[in-house]
Amino acid sequence: MTQTSERVPAYTSEHPPVPDRDELRARIPGWGADLNKEDRPSVPKLQLLETGAHWDFPERQPEKGPRERSIEHRFLTPVFGTVQPLSGPSGAMRKFAYKLGEGRAAHWLILLYADRVDAAEHHLRSLLTLRPDNPITETGIKAEFTHNGMRSRFGRKRVDVKHTWMDPIIVAGPWILSVYFMRRLLKRNK
Repeated sequence: MTQTSERVPAYTSEHPPVPDRDELRARIPGWGADLNKEDRPSVPKLQLLETGAHWDFPERQPEKGPRERSIEHRFLTPVFGTVQPLSGPSGAMRKFAYKLGEGRAAHWLILLYADRVDAAEHHLRSLLTLRPDNPITETGIKAEFTHNGMRSRFGRKRVDVKHTWMDPIIVAGPWILSVYFMRRLLKRNK
């Protein structure tokens, strides 16, 4: 990099000089390949050819309650899922996330955190039932010992070996914390 005695700002209010097409084509290999429609590789796909295929807008699924949808879309898709309606704090988080545009990182981050909150809600709900989740069999810890889990990790250049030490903390941590807080709550109520 050469140094100059005068300091020229990188960005100015003037529009930078725009090189002409021939100069750009000579300097950058492949520049302007899509300017001429005949040169575009996708032109046959862009042509409306009669193939016999037809499609009509499908009959709309009835909306029995308000559904979350992106603000970028005018209406819901003709068919949408109704298996898990929004509920609890995770549902409130999702409703708020859908008020933001899909182009914002906050929209997606709130949806990710809402999934984590939803998982925590289900773990707590499971602990309060007569048949709580079984973390030993449902998380694969038992399979680590019965199906050569540890032996399959070493000597094979697997990436997940680096975080293996964290797995018990991540899996068992919420269970240990919830049992600890339940015991404290029960002792306080006695």
